[in-house]
Amino acid sequence: MSGDRKDQGRAPLLDALADYHRQDRYGFSPPGHRQGRGADPRALDVLGDAYRFDVLATGGLDDRLARNHYLSDAEDLMAEAVGAEHAFFSTCGSSLSVKAAMMAVAGHSSGGLLLSRDSHKSVVAGLIFGGIQPRWVTPQWDAERHMSHPPSPEQIREGWEKHPDAAGALIVSPSPYGTCADIEGIAEVCHERGKPLIVDEAWGAHLPFHDDLPTWAMNADADVCVVSVHKMGAGFEQGSVFHTQGDLIDFAHLSTCADLLMTTSPNVLVYSGIDAWRRQMVERGERLLGDALELSRQLRERLSQIPGLQVLEDELLGHEASHDLDRLQILVDVSETGASGYQFADWIREHCRVDMGLSDHRRIMATMSMADGPETADRLIRAFEACAAAADGFEPPPPIRLPSPDELQLESRMSPRDAFFAEKVEDVPAAQAPGRIAAEQLTPYPPGIPVVVPGELIDDAVVDYLRSGLAAGMAVPDATDPKLDTFRVVAQ
Repeated sequence: MSGDRKDQGRAPLLDALADYHRQDRYGFSPPGHRQGRGADPRALDVLGDAYRFDVLATGGLDDRLARNHYLSDAEDLMAEAVGAEHAFFSTCGSSLSVKAAMMAVAGHSSGGLLLSRDSHKSVVAGLIFGGIQPRWVTPQWDAERHMSHPPSPEQIREGWEKHPDAAGALIVSPSPYGTCADIEGIAEVCHERGKPLIVDEAWGAHLPFHDDLPTWAMNADADVCVVSVHKMGAGFEQGSVFHTQGDLIDFAHLSTCADLLMTTSPNVLVYSGIDAWRRQMVERGERLLGDALELSRQLRERLSQIPGLQVLEDELLGHEASHDLDRLQILVDVSETGASGYQFADWIREHCRVDMGLSDHRRIMATMSMADGPETADRLIRAFEACAAAADGFEPPPPIRLPSPDELQLESRMSPRDAFFAEKVEDVPAAQAPGRIAAEQLTPYPPGIPVVVPGELIDDAVVDYLRSGLAAGMAVPDATDPKLDTFRVVAQ
């Protein structure tokens, strides 16, 4: 960043898109729908201006050499707004950004990468693409509630002592449950060894813009953090940014790693949404997020008064739990109603036309946004009240055979890349899968944390957990066999 303060009232990409139409530009180039002229009228009725504003990023919005610097200017404004040294926009989601960061840090290293075992499936994809050896760090575990919390600095220190040659460390914070790591403490442990810390902060794009939210990774001395603007911000789906600071990561190399994975046809709507949201946050973020936090506080109180519901807050904090909590994520335990979180989510969608965020065997989450207000809050309360009242009539949820933390810590026998690309694999009946090396990842979604990673030795407990979970409503979308009657394993 330069020493001169930039004009944060600008939105270079958004302004350029408006100017594109003011100048009545027309391209004999992709996209072939020609600003909607060639689109099916039935599609135009639904998508409208989305077609009109879908233009080429280079050779359309900007010239063929990007001489107007709309994108780079927008990235510089974002970096300054959040206190990073560099920012890089991606239209391929944080899944791409995480992979790029992993490859930049550890793609050259035989020592692997320290990783929390509660990492998102995109991290496993990064291991496969980059040929990176995972050095797993066990997350903190709540056995009573069967959920993980981010690892502590002490656990990361233990990981470094076991694997001193690892190229860096990667943690997820906030977790999909809204729980947050002690990033500052973990960064200090990494930097003692001169190693970088990557933070998958996909759920934390809003954190820099209000002091009552958990600490933003750049303020906690992380070297790279990845955020999804569409999750907790106001961008379009697939909008992601990674931010960097310090000298432990070569930003130019990180950018080239992202370029290897990124589309050559980025969506200008996604870019412009990121740009517009940054300006909105700089100008009004503190008030908007403050209002959202107050609304969430009120909702927690109101939800707690509904019989059978337990709003989790203090239970998620403290020793052997998380360091902090994003209170815009309202996690509700519904198990006292006799229903599962899956049943709650399905009933509320069907009967109240309300879609929820994460759900699992006993919990359901409402992800609040700065866009919410009294009307949407009341709608959420009515949905929970109606579902809690109806839960007496639900069929008892099928039991899920929940494994212990030890049973979830599978032994790695091959690298994820070698197992995934094994020359010979076979699909074996579920009863024969224990004791075999997985050639696929198996990921309950949400939250999208793999239970089985390629290269790990499958055990009975995990097979029972996944199959019983599937019967109870769990989604495992990446399984080769959607019914989990068979598991894909490395051939013997």
